[in-house]
Amino acid sequence: MWVLARLPMAWILAIGQAVGWLGYHLARSRRHITEVNIAQCFPQLDARQQRKLVRDNFRHTGIGAVEIALPWLNPQRDLSQHYVVEGLEHLKAAHDLGRGVVLVGAHYTTIDITSQFLSTLGFVDVMYRRNKNPVWEWLQTHGRGHHFDGVVERSDMRQIIKRLKAGRAMWYAADQDYGPKHSVFAPFFGLATATITVSSRLAQRNNSPVLMLHQLRDIDSRTWTLRFSPVLDDFAQGDLQTDATRLNQLLETSLRQVPDQYLWMHRRFKTRPNGEDSFYRKG
Repeated sequence: MWVLARLPMAWILAIGQAVGWLGYHLARSRRHITEVNIAQCFPQLDARQQRKLVRDNFRHTGIGAVEIALPWLNPQRDLSQHYVVEGLEHLKAAHDLGRGVVLVGAHYTTIDITSQFLSTLGFVDVMYRRNKNPVWEWLQTHGRGHHFDGVVERSDMRQIIKRLKAGRAMWYAADQDYGPKHSVFAPFFGLATATITVSSRLAQRNNSPVLMLHQLRDIDSRTWTLRFSPVLDDFAQGDLQTDATRLNQLLETSLRQVPDQYLWMHRRFKTRPNGEDSFYRKG
């Protein structure tokens, strides 16, 4: 990864696509999860179109796995010419309110490559989920620590609230399935989906504005786009179900524009309502 982070950008993208090709053919369990997710979310596509979307998704996932070396292991490399930023005025206006900002992200395949731009703002922190593998845990926290003053484990709510109260923006990916305890079922691509409610609870706790960050990659131009939404009006007014539905709808709208650039290989629909069988069971 250290060597990859110092190669020309064209090489990094080419190697990433090769990694994605290998993953498609070798990572069968992850391919199965991806196939199930895409079949569930895009039933309007025929079998050939779904297979192509799965292959394209592995291509972008492979690129993401390789390009992550850039911010983590070569943080001084200037990537500014590769960023396209839209809606930054929304984030700055929210930050100027002085109540902290809940910046809701998602697991796009570009999840970490935008770290360098976010770090230039000077007021963004990130939440993350601790990894059981000590090597990966060190790599992700050390790598993100090059760019963010606060790299906070998601269970450390005291530190998260402290940073919001200090007027910081806290980025958090609110799209993984952590089980029913801290979730509500809200529609996502027409499916009842366990959706965590942390974004609403944080916003209520500090009266912080909430907005979303969408990310996408353009392989041909070798650029990454960061797209900040306007502040979500009337968010976190006490109805967790309404808030979760709204966040899912905004993410779904974004993903329909770039369906191949989301991390479909995670079990997004792992938790099902009572009585429903698992989507991922083979046979």
